[in-house]
Order: sequence, then structure tokens, then C-alpha cells
Amino acid sequence: MTNEQLDQLSINTIRTLSMDAVQQANSGHPGAPMALAPVAYTVWQHFLRFDPEDPIWPNRDRFVLSNGHASMLLYSLLHLCGVKTVKPQYETLGELAVKLEDIERFRQLDSRCPGHPEYRWTSGVETTTGPLGQGVGNSVGMAMARWWMAKHFNRPGFDMFDYDVYAICGDGDMMEGISGEAASLAGHHRLSNLCWIYDNNKITIEGHTALAFSEDVATRFIGYGWNVTRVGDANDLEMLERALHVFKSTSDRPTLIIVDSHIAYGAPHKQDTSGAHGEPLGEEEVRLAKRAYGWPEDAKFLVPEGVREHFRAGMGERGQQLRDAWRARFEEYKAEYADLAGQLDSMLHRQLPEGWDKDLPTFPADAKGLATRDSSGRVLNKIAWNVPWLMGGAADLFPSTKTRLTFEGAGDFEADDRGGRNMHFGIREHAMGAIVNGLSLSKIRAYGSTFLIFSDYMKPPIRLAAIMDLPVIHIFTHDSIGVGEDGPTHQPIEQLAALRAVPGLITLRPADANEVVECWRFTMKQRHQPVALILTRQAVPTVDRTKYAAASGVEKGAYILADAPGGKPDVLLLATGSEVSLCVQAYEQLAAEGVKARVVSMPSWELFERQPREYRETVLPPAVTARVSVEQASVLGWDRYVGPRGRTIGMHTFGASAPLKEVQKKFGFLPATVVAAAREVLGNATEPRP
Repeated sequence: MTNEQLDQLSINTIRTLSMDAVQQANSGHPGAPMALAPVAYTVWQHFLRFDPEDPIWPNRDRFVLSNGHASMLLYSLLHLCGVKTVKPQYETLGELAVKLEDIERFRQLDSRCPGHPEYRWTSGVETTTGPLGQGVGNSVGMAMARWWMAKHFNRPGFDMFDYDVYAICGDGDMMEGISGEAASLAGHHRLSNLCWIYDNNKITIEGHTALAFSEDVATRFIGYGWNVTRVGDANDLEMLERALHVFKSTSDRPTLIIVDSHIAYGAPHKQDTSGAHGEPLGEEEVRLAKRAYGWPEDAKFLVPEGVREHFRAGMGERGQQLRDAWRARFEEYKAEYADLAGQLDSMLHRQLPEGWDKDLPTFPADAKGLATRDSSGRVLNKIAWNVPWLMGGAADLFPSTKTRLTFEGAGDFEADDRGGRNMHFGIREHAMGAIVNGLSLSKIRAYGSTFLIFSDYMKPPIRLAAIMDLPVIHIFTHDSIGVGEDGPTHQPIEQLAALRAVPGLITLRPADANEVVECWRFTMKQRHQPVALILTRQAVPTVDRTKYAAASGVEKGAYILADAPGGKPDVLLLATGSEVSLCVQAYEQLAAEGVKARVVSMPSWELFERQPREYRETVLPPAVTARVSVEQASVLGWDRYVGPRGRTIGMHTFGASAPLKEVQKKFGFLPATVVAAAREVLGNATEPRP
């Protein structure tokens, strides 16, 4: 059989596996995998530098399927190429990542072929995709990571990082605004190692794209500063290869390859505009499509002899040679650049260097205090000095979020100097979230920062970081109505509740500068969990830790900050962040009146819920039903802690535009309000239970 015949046989194997899997599941999208099979085949077999035996080889090319509904395209490739499974401990196993029985159980419980590709679930999947636009956003972060790692680690004769990033995307990705944000930044940075392949099939769920999409995508991307080329027929392997060679030879900008295709192309009788995109073809159409491919019509999940061997001789052999050469070069690199090699090994395994937390500040008691965004900036700079691969940026808000790395040599990541660790995302919160995920997927310890109110703009990538177990650091400042004059549009009310609702995301809202230190200490230790740091713009008092409890209690999510004599309180005052100081003031006033109160600082509900029941009941004794919670945000969720007899002091409306103290007075965030609420619940606590 000639190479051309093997090419077509392999392409049709991808198509038929995809059709059969979707049909058997009676769920999924067969059209895109069928149409894109020649495109993905060409990338994998002839260009992708990827070793199936070691799918986490550090300098591998990345392949991102941004239109994740075409997941069977990727699963078919992973199976046919023989990609091996990797354990969480970064050890490669001998078994296949995607077995034929997994494909047969597409979209079924515990199959390695879920409805959309999921990182850490199926080896060879570089990122979780599905929400359109997120994958291409991730790809920009991956491409940026390569340039930073090359600048930091490469040395003469040792090109440790020079990988490329390929992303397949569709009309849906192009319509989502995040693709424009990400593409604009990629063009600005001239990321020549980035190639998006746009499946221009003109079909979405509702029908033809003409219903809502008529822009000139090519001109749009030329305006972004991309190189744009076109392939008029997705089945033209020669033109596909030529376009990909253009990408490889382009050194000053990213490349967009527009590929014209048709849903279910290759089965000329079936040019559906809706059903083939979002639902199975049906048994009869599957048989007709197979007949058009010259395939046995009744054969299911057939992998003809020679197909696996063809992939092994092409991409498999190429990838193994490149991987082996890189490993050998790394051994020489370790001998010559031991410190850099140690950094690289730690970074790739998400480990911290020795002494990563040395010289962290301790803040003295101070009634005036400082904003937690300011103390966070100081701590961040100390840690980043000790952890060379901790880097990130802001959505045009470095001066406000205090997240700029200011020590000598930190620098800015720019098109002409990609070694800097300060990244400017522009006013692109959504893309920032996806790009930071891409940096983290490349094993850089990455953070992104903006105002808490704008976490709404980046909820999808926050959620995906949690799904993927990525240790991304989200730094959100201007965390409450304390924003003052900026008014309701900039004062977050419901955002804390929304973040706390994300499974796997840890939210930390520190009460003072020393709690900030402990929040960062906890955050940096996370290897597989994202964290959101919630910080103030306004100054908050630094608690006198000689008088009250140590801030190390932060690691348990909630702790007793100030207690009643003998540890037997009659009323509990619960708060997070800037409102803890209100509770301390109320506590002191109540103590002067002979009322036995306890102040509990609760920087993280999630961490508190992880603690043993005994600890939780020690902090919040069930017998003490007189409770008051204080937080300048929605009261949603506080009922679990204050109970039916408690009182929540929080926000029930949006804020107001006025100086800080006036806003706090208007909404009742005063020590006197807390004292009054404590007296009220103490009265209620003596009443018989309804």
C-alpha cells in the first residue's frame, strides 16, 4: 500500500471511529471530526513533535482542540497513535491512554472519552475544552510560556525550549469575544510559535452562520498582526502541508490557517446544516457515509491493519527521536547548568525550591494598618524573588492591584524581550484568565489580577482552572463597598458568593497584613488547586498578635482570634477580611460591658469545611446559638454558620457612591451595629426554640 493510500486509510479510520462512537453513544457531534480528520491527521502525522510514549515530554508541541465538541477527533488520534497513560506522579505507564473500549464507551461513565476533552483525565489532552474560546485562549498562554522558558532556561548549545502550539478552532470560537482578546494580545507579542487552524464550515447549532456572523475573519486577524493563509478544501493534503510549512517558516507573527470544510464532508449525500453537527447521523447515514469512504458498511470500530503501524512509523518515530535527543541534551545541561536544571525539574513537577518562604515579613500591630493589597504586594515580591518561575500580571491594573514585581531583574514580558516576569494583559480580563491557565498548564506558577468586581468577566477560566486542578493564583482587590466613590458598578456584592460556589476553588479573604502572609504561605504550597485572594483597597488595622491569636490559624480556614474568659463565650462574632476589625472593636466594647464574646476570623470557608468536626465545633460550639456574621457582601451562605437564631450583617442591595466612611455608615458596618446585633441575638438565644 502506498503512503498516499495509507494517508487516506488513516483519515477514514478517524472518521469512522468518530461516527461509530457518536452513534453508539446516541450523543455527540460527528460532523466536525469527519470534516477535520484530514487537517488533524496532517498536523499529527507530519508536523507535531510529540512522543506517544512520553506525552508530557517538556519540549513537545502542544495540540489544543478548542472546539471541544469535536472530541472524538482527538480521542481517535490518541488511540491510533498509541499515546500512553501518565500517572499524577508524572510517571508514564505502559497502558494506552485511550483504548478501543474507551472509544466504544464514548460519553459513558468512567470512559477515558468523555463528552469534551478533559485534562488530567485522559493523557494526551493538553487542556480541558468545551466552553468555546477557552482553548484558543489557553494556547496563547502556552505559546507565551515557551518564549519565557526559552529566555530563562536556554543557553548556547542548549535549546531546551522551542516548541510550537497548534490549536484547531471553529466558528463558535471565533464568535466568542475571548478569541478576539486573546488573538489581539498574541499578535501584539508576535507569537510566531502559535498556529490557529480555523475550521470555516459556516455551521453552528442554529444553522448557517449567515444568521449572525458575516465578518471577514481574515481581515480581522491581519489587523491583529497575524499571518493569514487559506486552504480551500479540507481534504487537500498538499495544500494543508504547504500552509503548515508557511507557519513553520514565519518568524515574526502568529499564523491563522483558514480551512474551508463542510460538516460530514466526504459523504456527499449528507451535507446537513444542523443534525450532523449536534447529533448522531443515524444508522442508515453511517452506512452510506462508510460506503462513500469505501468502508465495510456494517463494520463498527474497525481499525484496518497497517493504520497503527503507519502512525508509529511517522509521528511516533519522529517524536521518540526528538524526545530522546532532548533527554540526552538535558543530561548534559544538568552537568553544565546544575542550578538551572534544578529549577526546571522543580518547576515541571510543581515543586517549590528550598527556602521559597525565607524573609517573609512580619507586620507589627498598627491601629491604622495598611490595605491588604499593599501587604500582599510586599509578600508577593519576596516570594517571587525566591521562586524564579512565579510570574503573572494584571488586566491593566498593576498600580491598583499591587501585583507588579519590582525587584531588580523582574522586567516586563514584551515582544522584544520575553524574559520579563511582569505580564501586561491589557483590559482583557476574560483572556487573562484563559492565558494564565495556559501558563499554568505549561508548569509556570502563574497569577492574574484585577478588581473583584471583574471576576465576573473571567468566571469561565476560573471554573476551568478548578476543573483541571491547576494551581492558578487569582488576585482580586477592591473587594467590597470600601471602594467608596466608584459606586455600585465597581463595588462587588455577589462575587464572593459566586467564587465560594466553585468546587475546588479556595477563596481567601485575609483580615490584616499577617493573615495575608499566611494566605500566601498556604497558596504557594498548592500543587493542584487554584486560589482566589480577596484583598482590600482601604487600610485595615494590623491586629496585635501579642494580645490576640497568631495568624497561622488561617491554614484551617477559621480560627478563634479573640475569646471570652475561660474559652466559654455566650456570643460568637464571625467575619472575614476588613470586617474582622469591626468585630474586634465590638468584642472589646462587649467585654467592657461584661458580655462574654468570641471573635472568629474566617478567611476561607472552604478550608474550614475541610477540618475535622471536632475542630469546627471547638471554633463554633453548637451550644452557642447567639451568633453574628459581618461581611460587606451578599449574606448568601452565612446562614450555615449563624444558624436560625443568628444575625447576618451584610449587603442586601447594591452599594452607593460616596466616601468610604459614609458608605460604611449608610449600610451599617460600624462597631455599634455589631454590638447591637450581639445584644439582640443574646436575647433571642434565651427564647425557647420554635
